[in-house]
Amino acid sequence: MAAPCGVIRALHRGTLTQNSGMDRIFSGIQPTGKLHLGNYFGAIQNWVRLQEEYNSVLYSIVDLHALTIPREPAVLRQSVLDTTATLLACGINPEKCLLFQQSQVPEHAELGWILGCLTSMPRIQSFPQWKVKNASQNSEGTVGLFTYPVLQAADILLYKSTHVPVGEDQVLHLELARDIAQHFNKKYGNFFPVPKAILSTTKKIKSLRDPTAKMSKSDPQKLGTLNITDSPEEIVLKFRKAVTDFTSEVTYDPDSRPGVSNLVTIHAAVTGLSIKEVVHQCIGLDTAHYKGIVAEAVIQKFAPIGNEIKRLQEDKSHLEKVLQAGAEKAKELASLVYQEIRRLVGFQ
Repeated sequence: MAAPCGVIRALHRGTLTQNSGMDRIFSGIQPTGKLHLGNYFGAIQNWVRLQEEYNSVLYSIVDLHALTIPREPAVLRQSVLDTTATLLACGINPEKCLLFQQSQVPEHAELGWILGCLTSMPRIQSFPQWKVKNASQNSEGTVGLFTYPVLQAADILLYKSTHVPVGEDQVLHLELARDIAQHFNKKYGNFFPVPKAILSTTKKIKSLRDPTAKMSKSDPQKLGTLNITDSPEEIVLKFRKAVTDFTSEVTYDPDSRPGVSNLVTIHAAVTGLSIKEVVHQCIGLDTAHYKGIVAEAVIQKFAPIGNEIKRLQEDKSHLEKVLQAGAEKAKELASLVYQEIRRLVGFQ
């Protein structure tokens, strides 16, 4: 499969402030489980920066995607609110972006159907995510699980988005959105911008218990994932139990020392220092002592955010108002685009 064209590998503050105002960002996050450090440094931190750099930014809590795995209705409703609180506490500002719940804008699902009729099954079957997730469900994955990459494409294209911040594991999904946009344009005329990727420059955060795998909400080893809302005691425990190796020196070598290197990556991310600066500061430290230093740096970074999340969670009406206001504005944009799509495909 061809690599995506126009991939933006780094965006620095100030590089986008002179854009023409025609650029539009879209990104989404699933309301499934607690958000962790990998989510924060891989996505949310970037979102906060992008809302300052672009004039039109949409961030969606993609609850339709959450249904690809069975969810209890009450749990899903609470997860949407908890995710909203977390995003606000991390710096997402509804005055600078549209923050909304995907299911409150039905055009997402409607466009997903249209785009699904332009997408072949072999194209979706080639996705490694489908193969892995279908296997994890004993080859009984649902139609929704199979077609959710098409819904992702609809999420992006519904707003004529020009840029999408993604992790490296989502590049194939953006390639699909690009291909669908080009296919639609070829069939119906030049309508959709072909969206470009914005790749995070932050190194991927790995599991504390298995540093060869990325940190994940679904990790069965609960000590492997650092949640944004973890208490100081939980953070200290998880770092104390973090897998390292039999060498006590602090170095950065992801291939031969993945555990210690993951600690260095986390330390650099929470402090804003470079990998080289972190390693230099830790000359003479053994890894046991170093675990405590990294734990304290994480606590200092996320304790204020955790406190703000708890405060926001106690104000359910405020969270609902934020989502409602965002959905109303998103629907205004979506309906304008979708009405034209209806005309192009022959519905009216």
